[in-house]
This record gives sequence, C-alpha cells and structure tokens, in this order.
Amino acid sequence: MVTRQRKTILEIIKTSNEHMTAEEIYLKAKKVMPSIAMGTVYRNLGLMTEAGEIRRIPIPDSPDRYDKSVKPHEHMVCQECGEVHDVFIDGLLEYLRQSTGAEITGYDLNLRFICENCRRKDTIQGHR
Repeated sequence: MVTRQRKTILEIIKTSNEHMTAEEIYLKAKKVMPSIAMGTVYRNLGLMTEAGEIRRIPIPDSPDRYDKSVKPHEHMVCQECGEVHDVFIDGLLEYLRQSTGAEITGYDLNLRFICENCRRKDTIQGHR
C-alpha cells in the first residue's frame, strides 16, 4: 500500500527541476504535512529508490541527492556549490560493455565541474 506520505514525497521529487537532498525534500513535505518526520522521508526515499521510482545520486563529501529520472544518465556536480545537472552521454553503456566484455548492471558517474554562477562569482571576486 502506498501511503499518503510516500505520494507526497514522490510528488515533490517529480515536480522539481532540481536534484534535492533528503533535507530539502523534508522541508517541502513539512509544508504539506506538518507532522511528517525526517525518518519517514528517509525510509520512503529508500523504498522508492529500491522500487526504481526515483534514483539516488551519491555525491562524495555531500548529502545524497534524488533524481526523478531513472533512465540511465550521468551527472555533473559543481564542486563549489553542489548544483547537479543531468548529462546524457550517448553510447557510453554500450561502449563500456564492448570494451570490457562485462555485463554491466548499472553505474553512477558524476563529473565534477564549476558551474556558470560560481565561475561568475569567482571572476567578480578576482579569484580566476
């Protein structure tokens, strides 16, 4: 049975254009359901990830983020502000299969970059 909390959390993720953290999702859910607990959000994010409804994006030294798109794709993560962008590298999975001979069941690829906003800030502050 899908709970009201789970429906709310999924709706927040599906209607967002961002890759939100669990805390950001919790804060939005709290506006709709004031009694929701952070543990409920984490539990439901885990269940939805396992069910293939959403995708968890592990980011080193930062909180995980959650993606509404479960189709295979890559991510670019700004190393200054943590902003995440979807990237689609056509043929990557097939190339990896052919070049390694392995049956690849999945992967997570996060490319690090410095986003336009952070580059602009650094230029204004004279760092670059």
